[in-house]
Amino acid sequence: MNSEFPELVDLALIGHAIDSSFNQFVSNHGEGLEATALPLLKLLNLFESGLLATPWWLVIIALGALGGLIARSAKVALVVVVLMFGVGLVGVWVPAMATIALMLVATLLSVLIGIPIGLMMSQWRVLRTVLLPVLDVMQTLPIFVYLIPFVMLFGPGKIPALLATIFFAVSPVIRLTDLGVRQVDGELVEAVRAFGTTKTQILFTVQMPLALPSIMAGINQTTMMALSMVVIASMIGAGGLGYQVLQGIQRLDVSRGLLAGTGIVLLAIVFDRIAQAYGKRAQKTLKLG
Repeated sequence: MNSEFPELVDLALIGHAIDSSFNQFVSNHGEGLEATALPLLKLLNLFESGLLATPWWLVIIALGALGGLIARSAKVALVVVVLMFGVGLVGVWVPAMATIALMLVATLLSVLIGIPIGLMMSQWRVLRTVLLPVLDVMQTLPIFVYLIPFVMLFGPGKIPALLATIFFAVSPVIRLTDLGVRQVDGELVEAVRAFGTTKTQILFTVQMPLALPSIMAGINQTTMMALSMVVIASMIGAGGLGYQVLQGIQRLDVSRGLLAGTGIVLLAIVFDRIAQAYGKRAQKTLKLG
């Protein structure tokens, strides 16, 4: 008995049509898309060159001070300093700066895109109904799938790596912004509305501040997802620590892959601590914690 599923449609024909359409689109609009994405490449290179030009000790002090100021805790500052020193200690400082640059730019753009979309979803039910299935698909697609269209559009390099990282990482900040705004106490919103405030005023003066812990949780998740993408993005020219891991796999160089992986873990802890500290501080300020 044949256990194979019967071929009810000609998948080869459908695949050929999709490939032909995509190739035609790239031929007609590829140069225009590259020109449009060029500012993103310049921004990424600016972050990377700035980090590499900054003395290592100043980068460590700056990140430690940032963590300490956000958390208002010397303990957090000390932890960040020790972890960043560990990144240099394992010999991956230069690729780590490239990784931080990619992660920061991807996170920044994801936040700039995601928060407005999340706010619009919280206000318009139709938009939320349309976008939720899209976000479900984006969060369940295998990571490698994100690389295919961007590599076909731009070829290997930093631009497709950055765009794939943004698309992969943007979902949490959209979801949690929408969720945080919608979970604000309805009675409080009605009380504020009774004073004659507009819907926009309520959104920006009441709902957004109260939703800040949820929004920060979304930014935290987005940051971690952007960092988790660096190894995969290295396959298409992103460089950084991910490329070191990839070389370790290709050359069966255990030590190279292990040290680069350690660097990624240390960076993940650093930025997770900073983001979590800000979220906890926001909760205490709003007396929600």
